[in-house]
Amino acid sequence: MSGIGVLREGPLHAAVKELLARPGDRTEVPVGRFVIDLVRADGELVEVQTGGFGPLGPKLDALLDDHRVRIVHPLAAERRIVRVDERGEVVAVRRSPTRESALRIFDRLVTFPSLLAHPNLVLELLLCREDHVRAPEPRRGRRFLRDPGERRLRGVLDRTELREPRDALALLALPDGAFTNRDVAASAGCDLKLAQRATYCLRLMDLLQPAGMRGRAPLFTVA
Repeated sequence: MSGIGVLREGPLHAAVKELLARPGDRTEVPVGRFVIDLVRADGELVEVQTGGFGPLGPKLDALLDDHRVRIVHPLAAERRIVRVDERGEVVAVRRSPTRESALRIFDRLVTFPSLLAHPNLVLELLLCREDHVRAPEPRRGRRFLRDPGERRLRGVLDRTELREPRDALALLALPDGAFTNRDVAASAGCDLKLAQRATYCLRLMDLLQPAGMRGRAPLFTVA
């Protein structure tokens, strides 16, 4: 194995693209000035995005009005940390505490939450088993030890499609009546930062509306 310690998401990206491919599909297809990961036989454009959604902005701006686009985003529902030596031999394996759920998509949607209302856009979430392959010891950066490693697909546990804003709202078990971000975090079983991003996205989708204050905390209700 080569490139351990260098940030590459190639293996995960390639594995997901192979998983998605169907007879008649084409890969790495030029469309306008862009190259699309997968073009379905029926014309749908499929983009596999393992990281943030920011880089997709220019592509979506240029293509979404005239093409059906599907963004496929893998999430690590289960992850193992696999340490390998210089020859690529496995020296240690342990289970990671990382347990991403579909709620984690709100970390990505903050880039363009309103686009989920576009009739040509579908967001598909893959809840995956992953191996995070790393070198035996982290490498020292300027300020801290770091080892980005590689993400590798072991399997897909579940799939969730978001076709409209209401599908994003359905990911959350919201409390009855007015609620704060802390209420959302407690109800959904997520951290406060993710709850804040979720309510931010849902407000921009016109699914939540302000409902006053509780002390210094803003209140929301479902619109």
